[in-house]
Amino acid sequence: MEFGPIWRAMLKNKAGFVLIALQIAVTMTIMVNAFAIMQERSNAMGRESGLDEANTFTFYSASFKPDMDIRALVEADLDMLRNLPGVRAAMATNSFPLRQGGWSQGLQLEPGTQSTDSVGAAIYFVDEHGVDTFATTIIDGQNFTPNQVSWKDPEDNTWPAYGIITEALAKELFPEEQGSVVGKTVYLGDTDPVNIVGVIDRLQAPWQDWSGIERSLLVPQRRTPEFQRYVVRTEPGYRDELMLQVEELLANSNRDRIVKGMTTIEQVRKMAYLGDSALIKILTFTVALLVIITGLGIVGLASFNVSRRTRQIGIRRALGATKPAIVRYFMVENFIISSLGVIVGAILAIALNIVMVEAFALEPLAWYVIPIAMIALWLVGQAAVAGPARKASNITPAIATRSI
Repeated sequence: MEFGPIWRAMLKNKAGFVLIALQIAVTMTIMVNAFAIMQERSNAMGRESGLDEANTFTFYSASFKPDMDIRALVEADLDMLRNLPGVRAAMATNSFPLRQGGWSQGLQLEPGTQSTDSVGAAIYFVDEHGVDTFATTIIDGQNFTPNQVSWKDPEDNTWPAYGIITEALAKELFPEEQGSVVGKTVYLGDTDPVNIVGVIDRLQAPWQDWSGIERSLLVPQRRTPEFQRYVVRTEPGYRDELMLQVEELLANSNRDRIVKGMTTIEQVRKMAYLGDSALIKILTFTVALLVIITGLGIVGLASFNVSRRTRQIGIRRALGATKPAIVRYFMVENFIISSLGVIVGAILAIALNIVMVEAFALEPLAWYVIPIAMIALWLVGQAAVAGPARKASNITPAIATRSI
């Protein structure tokens, strides 16, 4: 089957073919860039938070008694939590990864007013159990010792003198450092020195869309607001049972506060990425709908061409054309249309991706996305035209004669 005669025949009635080719091009442009967005969102959703998410839960305690001794309450709560069978570690903290709310601060290598050289980091107030509760690993240095952990003095606004940072934050603060950063000093609050005593492998910030999500700082300090947030890490298989037990025990231990917000970190993750998950579903539906519409357009054009060429097909059959030859004719014709569409679509997809990368800081398209999209649309086109092509091959010379 020669392409030349088919191409020349298409040029005689090119309006329909041009429309289908443009439809394929638009579909490919949208499909490729939608896939790029879905891939980026999916990769973000799959990032490790640093927590033992399957075995960790969180809740908060809110005191409504004006003269409540918060320090004594927190110490009693933590003592009870840590001694429950199945509890591996527990702490009171201001926030945790994926919570979508927390504290951030600029860090700098020299004291003075913060400038553009400051490196933003999420701040977690923890005690000596923080590293174990967060399920992160110290890769350099050491954990906080109990005597380094202090209670916040309401009259003192200085920061604790020690800190543990993530590996990502260490690389951001000391990009040229090849050795250990343990023992180095950074400054918080413009002039407060913080000595780095350890580096952990990973602990995400509370904000999943933040560009500095891997930059976190642990400081050894307990605070005494009426609102206390607890994080509990359990042994495998104990989480759900302990959630019910802890809520009841803490509620009964002190009637002058409420215990609420009992939730797993898995649920926290789901809520944090709810928008991304919805976006992926919407884009998937949109791409599927576009592909179906494109396929139906190809079916419609091919069916129209079959009905319009009934006599021509019948004459070819009378002259000896076989059924496979008729099918092949329509398949080659559609292949030409699809090829034009995907080539134009590839150019438009690359152009749109360049614009999106510059405007929204997206990742550039992976090299394999466009070839896969081209093959997929070729296959859709061939599958869509297969039915009308088989219908055309069943036209007999006798039927064609009666249609004169």
